[in-house]
Amino acid sequence: MTRTFLGMPARLARSPRSRGADPGAAPPAPTFPEAERDAVRDPVLRANLRHATHTIRDKRARAVAELDDWDRLREAGKRIKDQTLRHLDHHLERLEAAVTAAGGTVHWAADATEANRIVTDLVKATGETEVVKVKSMATQEIGLNEALAAEGVTAYETDLAELIVQLGDDRPSHILVPAIHRNRAEIREIFAERMGQWGRPAPDGLTDTPAELAEAARLHLREKFLRAKVGISGANFMVAETGTLVVVESEGNGRMCLTLPETLISVVGIEKTVPTWRDLEVFLQTLPRSSTAERMNPYTSMWTGTTDADGPRAFHLVLLDNGRTDALADPTGRQALRCIRCSACLNVCPVYERAGGHAYGSVYPGPIGAILGPQLRGVHSALDASLPFASTLCGACYEVCPVAIDIPEVLLRLRERVVDTAAGADAPDKGITASRTERIALAAAGWVLNHPGALAAGQRLALRTRRFQPRRPPGAGAWTGARDLPELPAESFRDWWKRNHR
Repeated sequence: MTRTFLGMPARLARSPRSRGADPGAAPPAPTFPEAERDAVRDPVLRANLRHATHTIRDKRARAVAELDDWDRLREAGKRIKDQTLRHLDHHLERLEAAVTAAGGTVHWAADATEANRIVTDLVKATGETEVVKVKSMATQEIGLNEALAAEGVTAYETDLAELIVQLGDDRPSHILVPAIHRNRAEIREIFAERMGQWGRPAPDGLTDTPAELAEAARLHLREKFLRAKVGISGANFMVAETGTLVVVESEGNGRMCLTLPETLISVVGIEKTVPTWRDLEVFLQTLPRSSTAERMNPYTSMWTGTTDADGPRAFHLVLLDNGRTDALADPTGRQALRCIRCSACLNVCPVYERAGGHAYGSVYPGPIGAILGPQLRGVHSALDASLPFASTLCGACYEVCPVAIDIPEVLLRLRERVVDTAAGADAPDKGITASRTERIALAAAGWVLNHPGALAAGQRLALRTRRFQPRRPPGAGAWTGARDLPELPAESFRDWWKRNHR
């Protein structure tokens, strides 16, 4: 078999320009600073996000505190992922062999266009015009619903939050809770107005109590589950040694999608592979506590190929690259591929809490989206070039990540890449090129910091002239507009040290 970078199969090799576009990032998507301005002025959105994220993060902290070995589990998850990514070609071929031996069919998709074509052709071959879906970020990443619609196939989302988003003609704003930006009153209104257009209407007199909203969704979806002949899923994990796919969820709708249809098509990113069941054990402990703050997920569904007695008669696995092998090429950035989509980083991020997921303009919002999206798509658009700067670098995301992704480190690496790209002679004009004044200031600061004598002289001069220094230095309004400059002390640490430690 012909090999390419890192030993990946040649059928996954593609120029980065051939990747399908993320539907959330398609032009004319605004940059993060442009989008967040409107978000932070929406009091309802701010209240919804604050309540939801604080509730989830507090529950998660209690769930994690129950385990004395949490730090060791976290380190184990990190090492398993890193080891798997280093030998991903081997594990993917092992996975393909196991799935094929179990009666499934494996397809390799280098980009979104290829993945959409594969899935669309598989659905059309069945003669069906409807499919049911269990929540899958990979299919959102490639814009599968839109691709199916263009071929006359309607995809019905069955995860409760995804259903709310679909009925509301909306976009997901959170990895775990896509409708986190909606409150119960808004959901009731969406159900009452839109359910009838997609199938069974909402009951008359529907209120916004959780039980009634859940029952309305259950009745609406049940007829679709019983009618659908084709199901489409993602997967949280793929076990290479047996070809087993795993989906964890809280509602049971996913299990209906995975077992009732005659044909099941799973679209999964290649980084979701784990070598063995023993490796899977680690993540089945860390994922539920980090995501839903539960000891284990209410529904953990696993399937291996096909059987004559139960489940779908045909199973197809579409292994999706779409920029992942390019991310593997960066020793710093590749750690983003460890992500197990728990969303813990979103729930502690002060930027996400105030701006919400839509401001990121991508399927993957929050801190993980700020590093994953630009690596999968590149930093060639204004949106992707802005995402690495959508962070305070406070480090809270790293502290809660169950696989220890150092998101601040990757953000800094991507910021360097953005500046390098913007400085290129053939770089598009995205308004992100550093000004001449900024480049001069940074060069001067670098020289001073490398010369201790000059630094000491500058500190003494700054102290003696502090009463004359402006509160907002000229040319730095974009930085000082949202920050207060610290007060200069009467004495520098250098002078204090000399005076007290002769």
